[in-house]
Formats: sequence, C-alpha cells, structure tokens
Amino acid sequence: MKIGDKVRFLSEIGGGRVAGFQGKNIVLVEDEDGFQVPMQMNEVVVIGEENYDTSHVVEVKQQQKTKQAVAELEPADRPVTFKPAPSERKGGDQLSAYLAFVPMDVKELSQTRFETYFVNDSNYYMRFTYSVAEGASWRLVSTAEVEPNTKLFLEEFGREDLNQMERVAVQVLSYKREKPFMLKPAIDAQIRIDGVKFYKLHTFQENDFFEQPALIHTIVENDIPARPLVIDAKQLKANMYQKGDEPKQRPLITPARKEGDPIVVDLHASELLDNTNGLSPTDILNYQLDAMRKTLKEYEKKKGTKIVFIHGKGEGVLRKAILNELQYRYKTYTYQDASFREYGYGATQVTIK
Repeated sequence: MKIGDKVRFLSEIGGGRVAGFQGKNIVLVEDEDGFQVPMQMNEVVVIGEENYDTSHVVEVKQQQKTKQAVAELEPADRPVTFKPAPSERKGGDQLSAYLAFVPMDVKELSQTRFETYFVNDSNYYMRFTYSVAEGASWRLVSTAEVEPNTKLFLEEFGREDLNQMERVAVQVLSYKREKPFMLKPAIDAQIRIDGVKFYKLHTFQENDFFEQPALIHTIVENDIPARPLVIDAKQLKANMYQKGDEPKQRPLITPARKEGDPIVVDLHASELLDNTNGLSPTDILNYQLDAMRKTLKEYEKKKGTKIVFIHGKGEGVLRKAILNELQYRYKTYTYQDASFREYGYGATQVTIK
C-alpha cells in the first residue's frame, strides 16, 4: 500500500485514495470531498491490485468473532428485559383466591411465628387490599397485584399479634392483560380469625399451595365469594322466614323488675330467632351482635343504666365477640361478669356511661 492507491474500508461504507501515513499502523484516506480520514491499516484494502494476502481480513474477522463471543457472555450480568407471560391452566377462568396462614416451624407450634400469603388460583391478575379491623375502622396492611396462578407473601406475625387480627378484610379486582376476558364482579370478603386455632396442630392441613401444612381461608372459589361476615338484613329476614313459616313476636328485652335492677337481654339464638333455617353460624352471630348494638343504642342517653347480656358459656365465641365490641365501639361503657347466682357463668353486665 502506497500514497495514491485507491482503497475501500472493510468495516464501514466508503473509501478514497491514500494521502499519507501516521506511524506504522495509521493510513490517511482522502475521500471525494477532500477530507482525510485516519484509519487502521488492517481496516482498509487496496482496490485494483492483485492482492492475495488475506491475513488482515482474517484478523478482522477473528476480532469480530471475539467481540461477539464476549457479548454473548455478558448478558448474564445485564438486567433481564424480557419476561414471559404467565401461563394459564384449564379451568382457571373461574376465580379462586385464598388467604393462607403458614407456620414457619410446624414442629415447634408453641413458639413458631406465622406467615400470611395471598393465593391466586386462577388465570386472572388480581389487584387486592388486605386490611385488619381496629374497632369500627380498618388498617391497611398490604395492597399489591398478584399474577395468575401464583401466591404472594403479605406479612409475618406472632401469637402476640392475634388479638389485633380478629377480623380481616380482603377486597379484590380481577382482570387479564393484553387479551379479552370476561368481567368479574369485585369481591369484598371479611373473615373472622379464630386465634385459638393457631394453638392446635390439626388446624394446619396439607394443601395444594404449600409444601408445609397451612390454615386456608376462602376468599372466592369457582367464582363464588365466601359468605360475607356482615350480612344483608333483608336477606337475613328472607332466610329466617321460609315459605310457610309464620313469624312470631318475641320480646327482646326483659324489663327491670324494679328501679335499679338491670335490664336483661337474652342473646341465645333460640330466644332471638323463631328458626335458623338457611343460616350459618356466622349469620347467627351477626344477628346476636346486632341485637346487642340495638339495645345499647336504645339506652345510650340513660346514664347509669345496667344491662345484662346473657350469652351462655358454650365455646365462648359470642362472649368474645361481645367483649371485642365493647372494647372498640363502646369504650366509655364499663362491663363485668354478671351475678353468677342470678345468671350463671354466661352473662356480661354493661353500665351505660
């Protein structure tokens, strides 16, 4: 290669004539506009000469292969920009979602902590909120989007937190991305958490979602939402009085026998309801609590009034629910166990303040 030779570039479009050299490896190529472009000598080839020396071409190709090999090794350290679409399964177009409590060490149930998960067992994306009741209000614990057929960790807690988790609410909106889908109604599920179950090994069962046993609460299953914790009064009345049943009036409150005696309200289901056809235990519990609230509302302006609510011993579910209501909704009222001689062990006396 000498001054005046016509050359072209190997790795770029263009060329010109050799105008000079810089050092041993740089050639100055003058283009059609008279500009001199410095180029590596192994990046240009002379045109119009019989040149069978292809060593520089082989060298360039080898360099290109080396760069390509390095580039193929580097992506492991680069952020992944491609994410495959979530897979769908047969039957997954019916909504199913669950709230799961998983012991971190089921072999040490008396000491272990627990994890809470939202399980999406459907082909829909789910945007949800998870809240915990604080009296008459709610505290948001988590909100997120869960991909189809997967589960999401929400929080970790211990037994000392169970008293603040007696009622939880999960609200869900379902949809699909980048494809047509059937609209699903929004879900609003309230779940009562029985803290006693967290002390019993048989509470945690084998399941399809976790390798270890778990306590699973249904939010929605096969498009059917879980029975709401708070029920509609009209629906309750319809369930109470099936076709052919005649409602019978029963006095809710037993008036005081004399001034200063407490008013007595028997909250047993058999005293409040003529029949319980079609009602679940949760429906009945809500009706009993509603009867208590109505009584307290009726006497809220009569300071000093004593009201005895008879709830019975049983498993203590109703008594626990009553105390929870008094602690959070009626903080100014005082309460105590009612007289054992008159009402037995299953009664609570409330004083209006």
